[in-house]
Amino acid sequence: MTIPFPRVRFAPSPTGFLHVGNARTALYNWLFARRVGGKFLLRIEDTDLERSEIRYEAQLIEDLRWLGLDWDEGPGNQGQPDMGAFGPYRQSERLDLYAEHTERLLAEGKAYRCFCTPEELEAERKLAAVEHGPQIYSGRCRNLDQKSIDQNLAAGKPFAVRLKIEDHPLRFHDLVRGPVEFAAETVSDPILVRSASSTSAGVPVYNYVATVDDALMQITHVIRGDDHISNTPKQVAIYEAFGWPVPQFAHLSTILGADRERLSKRHGATSIATFREMGYLPEALVNYLALLGWGAEDGKTETFTLAELTRAFSLERVTPSPAILDFDKLNWLNRHYLKLADPERVVKLAERQFCRYRPDIFPVWASHELHTAEMESFLANQNPPIQLGLPSPELIGQRKAWFASLVALFLPAVDRLDQLPAKAAMIFGFDVEAARADGENAAVLAADSARTVLGELASRVRANSGRVTPEVFKTWMNEIKAATGAKVQDLFHPVRIALTGAHSGREFDKLLPLIEDGARLGLPVPSVRQRIERFVGV
Repeated sequence: MTIPFPRVRFAPSPTGFLHVGNARTALYNWLFARRVGGKFLLRIEDTDLERSEIRYEAQLIEDLRWLGLDWDEGPGNQGQPDMGAFGPYRQSERLDLYAEHTERLLAEGKAYRCFCTPEELEAERKLAAVEHGPQIYSGRCRNLDQKSIDQNLAAGKPFAVRLKIEDHPLRFHDLVRGPVEFAAETVSDPILVRSASSTSAGVPVYNYVATVDDALMQITHVIRGDDHISNTPKQVAIYEAFGWPVPQFAHLSTILGADRERLSKRHGATSIATFREMGYLPEALVNYLALLGWGAEDGKTETFTLAELTRAFSLERVTPSPAILDFDKLNWLNRHYLKLADPERVVKLAERQFCRYRPDIFPVWASHELHTAEMESFLANQNPPIQLGLPSPELIGQRKAWFASLVALFLPAVDRLDQLPAKAAMIFGFDVEAARADGENAAVLAADSARTVLGELASRVRANSGRVTPEVFKTWMNEIKAATGAKVQDLFHPVRIALTGAHSGREFDKLLPLIEDGARLGLPVPSVRQRIERFVGV
């Protein structure tokens, strides 16, 4: 049958979270399909029944959608029909199909039952190690006569089903690495099904079910990580045994950490869910994943939307060299996309981060729809408990506008959105004693000029009962400068410490309105007056 367009698949196992390596594989498959007008399939490889979990499947589907990757065929939501003509798309629902194909191979003499016990196989491996030979199966059951097979079956002896490897090299063309060849003797007779018996079909292994599924789903290109290269000759042999066309393969390079070791949790975030929680935008992560092993034709362009990637992507430009996960580069891309993002979208994402990291202050600008029983229960269980008051719609609108100003002010200072609560923490107050004890702050405050400047500022706070606007503050600072003769650094640094707890930061004309408006709107934000009173002791 001639297939008029390429068909590719992403086939994760729901045994854990979707990590960057698998996400890149999904992205490259998706880009290839969209670039050439092909079909992108999602298949859930859940035959590991002990480790597969519904929650992992749901999370990986959510992560793929968050990244903007849709599929033309795949499993429906739990209880919903599949989408596509080649389902089911969960391997756990295809076990009868694998059993039928196993019987076909046995009937055609292309596979055989292996009755060797685990102890016998282990003894073979040990002997091969002692003799410095290849640790492969000897083939002792390959030529069992039918009488011996029948006797073993009648006795209920368990067996594995093995494929008979033909005596010729196993070859395939890798679109990333070129021609690849494995000698038949290095592959041995691979197991297709484990722990079968006369009454049980047994457990089909990955190489077998993946090959059967790829063939029956008419997959034309298998794009996956290079950790599967050693699996490929076994799969090629299965294709040949059934007389199926062998697809084209493209094995993607390994992703390494900065220490050039295989990426793992010790290198920091590796799952897509974690990157999402940290406040990376999906467009930044997609852009970065695309660059882990692929580059633009001009060798220079580094920022791509998903649509631009679709037009530019080609397997010919995928490199076999290992890719290094560089968080500095990812952070640069995220800052780039945060600048381009719709401010309202960024504010909504930032609200989630403040809800996670500062539940004590988040509800005061929350909209009515967030005043739910679940939210009230969450806040009531905080230590100390937080009471959820319901402001008027007008006040909510003012507070949300204030929060948008807060986000806009501190956004340029962060790489990702989960850093915002810490960056903006001084708006909601700070520990005076800790600020005084800080080494650099203490050096500033120890100067006689600092005490004089803060004394002058305190006297003006006492004499002024109105709002401290940037204009009022500027007048004060000019007066204090004239009265004390302090230089700019000696003038502003102690005042900044008294107002924010740090000797450097954002401009006063931007900070002061945020502080004063926050206090005016009833938010947990100390006013300029309250800050000076606490720090200087007015």
